[in-house]
Amino acid sequence: QVQLVESGGGLVQAGGSLRLSCAASGNIFSINVIGWYRQAPGKERELVATISSAGSTNYADSVKGRFTISRDNAKNTVYLQMNSLKPEDTAVYYCHLAPWSGTYFRAGYWGQGTQVTVSS
Repeated sequence: QVQLVESGGGLVQAGGSLRLSCAASGNIFSINVIGWYRQAPGKERELVATISSAGSTNYADSVKGRFTISRDNAKNTVYLQMNSLKPEDTAVYYCHLAPWSGTYFRAGYWGQGTQVTVSS
């Protein structure tokens, strides 16, 4: 099993920055994809960004150019640097790890989430 613990959320003014961390432990496969998701009140959970074991990244259009996802495989930690924050970025942010079985990506693991609140 894998455990994911997010940290770094908080309250920030519009235009400010935060860096979220997702620390992974347990039986972590060497090949995997970790994504950041967010869910605002009354809205569906949405994908924010993903990063593969090889470092390939993808971003939602709404955050492209403002957010940066990165990972330190040696530390089993993934980061989400969030700049130029907007009130609409307010949400609970979750990290998710999908391990590669050798044939397909298995059902993954979720962290507990961390609250990000951006005031205007």
